[in-house]
Amino acid sequence: MPKSNQKLSIKEWSEADRPREKLLQFGSRHLSSAELLTVLIRSGTSKQSALDLSKSLLAAISNDLSQLERLTLTDLMSYDGIGEAKAASIVAALELGRRVQDAPNAELVKLSCSQDVFKLMRPLLSTLSHEEFWVLYLNRANKLVFKQCHSRGGMVGTVVDTRLILKTALDKTALNLMLVHNHPSGQLHPSQADKELTHKIQQAAKQLDLNVLDHIIIAQKDYFSFADQGIL
Repeated sequence: MPKSNQKLSIKEWSEADRPREKLLQFGSRHLSSAELLTVLIRSGTSKQSALDLSKSLLAAISNDLSQLERLTLTDLMSYDGIGEAKAASIVAALELGRRVQDAPNAELVKLSCSQDVFKLMRPLLSTLSHEEFWVLYLNRANKLVFKQCHSRGGMVGTVVDTRLILKTALDKTALNLMLVHNHPSGQLHPSQADKELTHKIQQAAKQLDLNVLDHIIIAQKDYFSFADQGIL
């Protein structure tokens, strides 16, 4: 009987479309939140595939992952299709994520110059086909206490919320900031928008006694430093 009007199970999908196979082939960063959740819960129901179930769960919390983090086992099991085993997998994964973030560093990485930042961030940014904007949060001794991607965009730009950057700095008790983003085009020189954003963050940071030490633009093999070029 033809399956044109039937829902296909994930096992019947093309391998390139299956979340677990995509993770193995391309890495976890290439999966959507729903696909990552699908890898965790593994199976769906007679009415929904695991991916559809994941999408339904995320839709129920308005796709706000911070809400997902706050759900208890009982909360998760109240959603149709989420049983004890699936709920336990989700809670365990979220708790591991929290512990990784909270784990003390035996030796914090010191970022003394733009080259140090390039070496740290090049593996994350140099091969991307889209722009990402990261902030490195440093203590008084310029040792890295936290790093975070604040925005992902398209080929030519990304939108950054200055308020979230400053809130994170206060939450992490950081004093110094390093701004970092990539140019997938390979063009190293900052755009006017890059300059304006840097100035905006720098001026806002000053109001909270925070210092923006540099803004690094990363391409595939090289980088541009606002501080090194004297334009910060």
